[in-house]
Amino acid sequence: MTRYAITEARIVDVVAGKILEGQAIVVEDGLIQAIVPQASLDAGLRKVSMGGRHVAPGLLDAHTHVFISQFNDGGDMLPSEMTARAGRQLSEMIDRGFTTVRDAGGADAGHKSAVDKGLFKGPRLFVSGKILSQTGGHGDHRARADYCSCSSASGTGTSVIADGVDAVRKAVRENARQGVDQIKIMAGGGVSSPGDKLKHPQYSLDEIRAITDEAELCGRYVMAHVYADRGIRRAVECGVRSIEHGNFLTPETAEIMARHDAVLVPTLITYWADGRFGMDFGWAPENQAKNEEVLEFGQESLKIAHAAGVTVGYGTDLCWSPKTYQGDGLAMHEAALGVVEALRCATVNNAKVLRLDGKAGVIAPGAWADFVVLDANPYDGLACFGHADNKVVAVVKDGIAQRDDRKLFAA
Repeated sequence: MTRYAITEARIVDVVAGKILEGQAIVVEDGLIQAIVPQASLDAGLRKVSMGGRHVAPGLLDAHTHVFISQFNDGGDMLPSEMTARAGRQLSEMIDRGFTTVRDAGGADAGHKSAVDKGLFKGPRLFVSGKILSQTGGHGDHRARADYCSCSSASGTGTSVIADGVDAVRKAVRENARQGVDQIKIMAGGGVSSPGDKLKHPQYSLDEIRAITDEAELCGRYVMAHVYADRGIRRAVECGVRSIEHGNFLTPETAEIMARHDAVLVPTLITYWADGRFGMDFGWAPENQAKNEEVLEFGQESLKIAHAAGVTVGYGTDLCWSPKTYQGDGLAMHEAALGVVEALRCATVNNAKVLRLDGKAGVIAPGAWADFVVLDANPYDGLACFGHADNKVVAVVKDGIAQRDDRKLFAA
């Protein structure tokens, strides 16, 4: 049995939006057992002093791509090498303070198992497997002159083209058979795909209903890539639970999302990063123009969703731009929602997105002992999680230090 207490810490209470002092966090077998006055601790209990540093909940990223890192993945690079590279990406993610991530397509149950078994150092991983896309949809990356009707949109196996009610049901069942945690669909056009427009919804209503029904039958939920307001509304009314991106959300559709208890996962940092690096890694001018359009409206969608009572999560979606910017999107949320709510997006709100209420994203009894230790108060500004002015000095997952720059957890 592993039992100790974190002391001399300024505890970041993301629910109340305040800092707790004079309290100790009692950790036992990977869980938070209690939060008690430091003076009440048993004399014989091992104490781990933070030296007055701030201790925040481990961060959650609800839209990552750990398997994808280069624009030409699946061309010359084999999945075996991509998986080896994913191990490095996962290790770097947890070192940034992200103790739980949801992969939005590409990573599968094998990647998750590699983390769980300790083959890869990394965050707790929730995987989507192959993304479902209609022919000509955002997951269909064939060139216009390519008439191959392959079921997989690329050699990476990151998506599967499925058309019609029977085909999408089978695709959901196949993903479930392979052990995914949630089902990802393309419900609208995207920035990087050549054959669609951002405003065009994808999949028929019958197809989306079949997907959400099949997902519910096997205990999963559906997350949908979609930008256009019409596409968001269609998806939510057909049972999609998690809207990814959602940049063109209107107040009227946000009200519908709130009534259906749907959640929004914005991915603002990827547009900023891709705008900076896109032409270097192989984008066409058309891709760049789409990216500028979604970047322009991104922060407004956060404000609209929050005002309607929609849970706003935090995602990064850094596929081809450097994943080192993973923490920088928090400052963009801060600019839209304020520092307290922005930190909630990547903690307690994302816990709801991943259906981990009470387990992740909070420092509370019964939650996983996942912490980020900082040489700064995050409520003074979330740039402390960014790559340029990073103040993270330790990261703990399941009560075990994954990063410990100051040797705080050394026995």
